[in-house]
Amino acid sequence: MKENRKNTPNVPNLRFPKFNSNWEEKYLSELMIFKNGLNASKDDYGSGYKFINVLDIINNDFIKHDCIIGSVNVKEADFQKNIVEYGDILFQRSSETREEVGQANVYLDEDTPSTFGGFVIRGKKKADYNPIFLNYLLKTASARKEITSKSGGSTRYNVGQETLSSVKITIPIIEEQNKIASLLSKIEARISTQSKIIEDYKLLKKGLMQKIFKQKLCFKDENGNAFPEWEDKKMSEIATFFSGGTPKSTNSNYYSGNIPFIGSGDISKEKVDSYITYEAFDSSSAKMVEVGDILYALYGATSGEVSLSKMEGAINQAVLCIKTMQNKYFIAELLKFNKENIVGKYLQGGQGNLSAKIVKDLKFLIPSIPEQQKIASTLTALDNKIELEIKHSNELKAQKQYLLQNLFV
Repeated sequence: MKENRKNTPNVPNLRFPKFNSNWEEKYLSELMIFKNGLNASKDDYGSGYKFINVLDIINNDFIKHDCIIGSVNVKEADFQKNIVEYGDILFQRSSETREEVGQANVYLDEDTPSTFGGFVIRGKKKADYNPIFLNYLLKTASARKEITSKSGGSTRYNVGQETLSSVKITIPIIEEQNKIASLLSKIEARISTQSKIIEDYKLLKKGLMQKIFKQKLCFKDENGNAFPEWEDKKMSEIATFFSGGTPKSTNSNYYSGNIPFIGSGDISKEKVDSYITYEAFDSSSAKMVEVGDILYALYGATSGEVSLSKMEGAINQAVLCIKTMQNKYFIAELLKFNKENIVGKYLQGGQGNLSAKIVKDLKFLIPSIPEQQKIASTLTALDNKIELEIKHSNELKAQKQYLLQNLFV
């Protein structure tokens, strides 16, 4: 790969060797013919041909027959008139925000065609282009700006066939398109593989926890002997608890300090958005927690979530701090494992809040501390492996982002 150090117009920052010609400006109408999708009666939906709609465009990197959500029952002649085949581009016709209107995606199923709905515009391929390349190009900032700037509307923004026909893009010769598409497809495949690896490790940990906490997998001490029987204990027997408070929100000076202010949505974060002053801390019932303390979310959408604190900071009333002489990691994982049961029992339909009293009264089978430490060591090793794989995945995503920013004009 070579770098375009002179920033020549109509040439990307990065190029493959042997490609020297400028990219050409073309209207989308030179590459494809546009058509609006079909509208059927409500009784026709739910069976028949797979039917591409806006969510299929938005929620997928590319569209294949098997990933399409909906279906519609239409006559064969109507299907043929509105057929979507390999290489066709689908555009979102309208949106509540200008930033989202005209989003594009490509149909990449070579075996099975589909059809498309009335909120979608199909670009039927009529010239030679690499569909994968064009899918990436239409997602670049410059292409999106070209489309959105031409959209009309007030409460809803729209693009039509004429709008899309007038959209101008900058595109290289087909051989260079193929090279770029091939490279980005390989990185996408690696990212997808990496996601599968991460998911497999998470499933492995979940299955291991299932066996451990149901005592179907027993550990032995360093001499090969069984550990003592697990004992039924309330949380109040093995830990102490406190929650925090919130300084007056009307005093803006309180929220310009250096103390991290940890809410229920922050318990697993390394950084928070809100910081308070020492004066704010002293004037409220906020309480300080240390790195490694068990934090338990009591309120809202995060109720029942638990984490070891990654920072020293102050907690509000929606967070319960659990102090214990047991293995903290083991206790946190035990609470995570039982989250579904706890939330299901104490929160009606997911509504309401947990409380310190509820958590104190929770009863679990607890192993000896040496066995807790052995369990924690086993699960931590898996956590470390998952973290390593996530880091690698993030590196691949960053590499892809860099290429997307530099392989296109």
